Amino acid sequence: MVTKGKRLFIARHGETVFNAAGRMQGMHAHTPLTREGCEQATEMGIGLSRHIEPHEPLALVSSPAGRTLQTLALVVEELDRDFHDNATDVRLREIDVGVWEGHYYKDIAPDITTLMDMEHKLFIQKAPGGEDYRDVAERVQQWLSEQSFESDMLIITHGMTARVMRGLLLGLPPLERFGAPIAPGLAQGSMVMIRDGVEELVVDGAGRGERA
Repeated sequence: MVTKGKRLFIARHGETVFNAAGRMQGMHAHTPLTREGCEQATEMGIGLSRHIEPHEPLALVSSPAGRTLQTLALVVEELDRDFHDNATDVRLREIDVGVWEGHYYKDIAPDITTLMDMEHKLFIQKAPGGEDYRDVAERVQQWLSEQSFESDMLIITHGMTARVMRGLLLGLPPLERFGAPIAPGLAQGSMVMIRDGVEELVVDGAGRGERA
């Protein structure tokens, strides 16, 4: 996808108390960052500050979830930007895990391989009342199609949603079995920059892999 030469800095939120405990967060749960998650967000802000000059326009966009907004606040603190200038959109929320939300992974599937494709770290089952990756791609594509890309943009979203967004922006083909373009996963604390279909790693985090 062409972004008119503008840079999109895309990051997932920092580690949360649910991430650390192995519980599903999904679309609605608002769970705070752990100390490690706060440090990840700060490191992303420091990394981003090396790419953005103080005077450069930068749109701030986030999922409306508490964990993404908390991450955004810590990132922009390192940029000396006003957090209150952010925009949120529900289409940037995490994949909806329906009735699984709030449950421990081990209780949903004692054998994680019955729930997730371990090669790609993606769900192989659609949660009752939840979404699949096609659903996520549809809403993220709709949001992207509405953007004018008039300035560089910082987007704080979620693990699964960020992977689908990156897949769309990079023009990847639908991943077999999942029916949507999905980029490889990144550890928490990672941030990428995408400009006109080309991706560059901005911050290489050392946190956990993909878990919704």
